[in-house]
Amino acid sequence: MEFSVPLIILVIAIIFISQSVKFVPQQNAWVRERLGKYHGTMTPGPNFLIPFIDRVAYKHSLKEIPLDVPSQICITRDNTQLQVDGILYFQVTDPMRASYGSSNYIVAVTQLAQTSLRSVIGKLELDKTFEERDVITPRWWPPSTRPRSTGA
Repeated sequence: MEFSVPLIILVIAIIFISQSVKFVPQQNAWVRERLGKYHGTMTPGPNFLIPFIDRVAYKHSLKEIPLDVPSQICITRDNTQLQVDGILYFQVTDPMRASYGSSNYIVAVTQLAQTSLRSVIGKLELDKTFEERDVITPRWWPPSTRPRSTGA
């Protein structure tokens, strides 16, 4: 069976095109590496890669992500121990830093939240911990994601 040169060229062209065009979904960002080094962030829509030179190294969702903060023991200003937990809402705003800035940014965000919570609880007395939710809730949280007091 004899293969024609145009057929071989067509197959190679189809493979080349399928490897070079990537469609990034909405609310996602993909990090591109060229020969192992950061080259750019691919935004939603069609993006072009150089086959065998570029690769998609990381894929990040840009949606707001809820994360359960494990319970921990905190000591109040009047030396009372409380067991507290929480929920954290975070969002990747810089895919390059999320990829290369920390070995595991989710663990880093969780530990930062736990440390901040211990620090804030340590400044309050036991009686004030349930009344001072606005003090405990960081001011840099967007209003739509701040915990709301149920009034109970």
